[in-house]
Amino acid sequence: MNRAHQTLLAAATISLLAAVPAVAASGPGPYVPPPFAGQCIVHHFREAQAPSLTAYPDDPLCVEYQKRDITADNGGAVRFAAAEPSRFAIALPKCRYWQQDHWRVQVDRSDQHLVQWDGSYWFDKGSGRAGAILRHFRIDGQHASSEQAEQLIATASPTLAEIMRSYGSSADFGVPFDPRCPS
Repeated sequence: MNRAHQTLLAAATISLLAAVPAVAASGPGPYVPPPFAGQCIVHHFREAQAPSLTAYPDDPLCVEYQKRDITADNGGAVRFAAAEPSRFAIALPKCRYWQQDHWRVQVDRSDQHLVQWDGSYWFDKGSGRAGAILRHFRIDGQHASSEQAEQLIATASPTLAEIMRSYGSSADFGVPFDPRCPS
């Protein structure tokens, strides 16, 4: 893997690691969708679109991000990185949050994607629960298992690779309880 590939993979991995809450010490159970999914109005965001921090008072806040242009040749990776702080900031004050996203990392738009996957991450501070699942892995255009993705991710983030190795690509686990949030 050349330096450009490693840099793009590292940027995507760091964002993914920040999106997945810490796993509870007792270990996770199988992934389940958020119990509040039926209450969601999903807000859709385009490539590199940073959400306004004041425009979405919803709680639960449910979002879907397109992250398919994490590309070096057209500045997509830079635009992606610039939008990430707002994506995290909009989620943090919420009691209930569900994010779905679609990742594609490549050096050049004319190249095959280095890696791609779809993710779903949620938390409910009122119940102290959270869940995450990564699926539909592809590496260099080929379907890949979570184990193969973990091996590739290990080159950029041994910590995230260890989480994947220990718990697989999906989990239902705890988050800190917040008494201000409804249960």
